[in-house]
Amino acid sequence: MDGVSRLLRSLRRPLRPVLRSVTYTRWLHLFIAATLALLGAFVWGVDEVPPAVSYAILALGPVPLLAVAAAIPATRLLETMQARLLLFPGPHGTDAQPDPGLARTPAASWADRGRVFVWLVLRMWVGLLAAVAGIQGIFLTVALTSAHHWSSFEAEVVPLPGPWRGSYPLLVPVAVAALLAAGWGFGALIAALAPRLLGPSAAERLAALEERTERLLEHNRLARELHDTIGHALTVAVVQAGAARAAGSPEFTERALRAIEDTGREALEDLERVLRLLRQDSAPPSRRPGLAEAERLVASARGAGAAISAEIEGPLETVPGPVSREGYRIVQECLTNVLRHAGLVPVTVRIAASAGELELHVRNELPRAAPAPGPGGSGLRGIRERAALLGGEAVAGPHDGEWRVRVTLPIQ
Repeated sequence: MDGVSRLLRSLRRPLRPVLRSVTYTRWLHLFIAATLALLGAFVWGVDEVPPAVSYAILALGPVPLLAVAAAIPATRLLETMQARLLLFPGPHGTDAQPDPGLARTPAASWADRGRVFVWLVLRMWVGLLAAVAGIQGIFLTVALTSAHHWSSFEAEVVPLPGPWRGSYPLLVPVAVAALLAAGWGFGALIAALAPRLLGPSAAERLAALEERTERLLEHNRLARELHDTIGHALTVAVVQAGAARAAGSPEFTERALRAIEDTGREALEDLERVLRLLRQDSAPPSRRPGLAEAERLVASARGAGAAISAEIEGPLETVPGPVSREGYRIVQECLTNVLRHAGLVPVTVRIAASAGELELHVRNELPRAAPAPGPGGSGLRGIRERAALLGGEAVAGPHDGEWRVRVTLPIQ
C-alpha cells in the first residue's frame, strides 16, 4: 500500500495541470482570440494562395481591426473582465487565488491603449498557435489510433518500418501528452502576459496608492477625533458625577447633570458624524466644531468644577476651517488631560489669533499627590501630530510647578 501511495503521489504532480479546470478555460480564451483570424481565413480564401501568404494573412489581416478596438477605452475593461473569468477563475484576494493585478477601469491614456493593442495582437497570435496545435494534435491522435486501418495515410503521419507499423496506437499517449502540454504552455504564457499588458499603469498605481494612503490617514484622523470627543465626554461626566456627590447640593447637582447632558449630546453628534463617514453614507455629516465655539468647550470644563480662566484674542471666525477645527480638538484634549490627570485644579487657557499665527496655550497647576504626566501619552501624541500636519509646533511639559502645553499653528 505504501508503494501504491508513493506512486500516486509521484503521478499527481505531472497530472496536476491536466486536472485543473483553469488549463481548459485558458485554452478556450485563446481559441476565442483566434476566431477572428480563422473567420478571415475562410472569407479571404487563404487555401488558394501560397502557404507563406496565407500565414501572413492569418497573422496580420485582423491587426487593423484590433487597432480600432484598442482605441476604444472600454476595450481594456472588457478584456480584463474576460481575463479574470477565463485566465484567473476563482475567488481573488485569498492566499489560494491572489488577485491577478488587472486594471478595473477603462484605458485612461494612449499609452494604456497601446498596451491593450499589443495585448490583442499577442493574444491573437498565441491563440492561432494554440488552435493550430490543438487541431493538429487531435488529428494526429485520431490518425495514430486508426493508422493500421488507413494504410494510405500511414506514411504521412509517422513513417515506421514495416515490422513496427502495427505499433502506431502505442504513440497515442505521447500525442495526447504533447497536446495537453502545449495547451498548458500557451495558457501559462498568456496568463503571464495579462498583468503586464492589462494591469494598471504606473500613474494609475500611484493614484491608487495615494488614495489608499489618504483613506488610511482619514481613518486615523477619525479615530483620533473619537478618542478626543468620547474621552472628553466621559472625563467630564465622571468628574461632574463625583463632584455632585461630594457637594451634596441640589443646585450643583442640577448644573452637573446639565453639563453631562450637553457634553454627552455633543459626543453623540460627533460619534454619528464619524460613523457616517466610515459607512460612507449619502447623508451629509454633521458640522465639526471650531475655535469659534471654544467658549462652550471651556464652559463644559467649568461645569465639572475646574477653575478655568480663558483669554480669547483676535478674530477667531477668520481662522481657516482646518486650523480652527484642529485647534478646537487640541484645546479639548488639553482640558481632558487636565481633568483626567490633575483633577479640579486652576487652569489658564489662552487662544490668540494674529495676522499669521494661531497660539494655543493651556497651563494648569501640577497636583502634589500625583506625578506629572509623561510625554508618551496618546493624547499628547495626538496633539503633536495635529500640529505637525498643519505645519505648526507643539511643546508640552512641566515648568515652574505647572504643566504647560503651547501650540503654534500658521494661519496662512
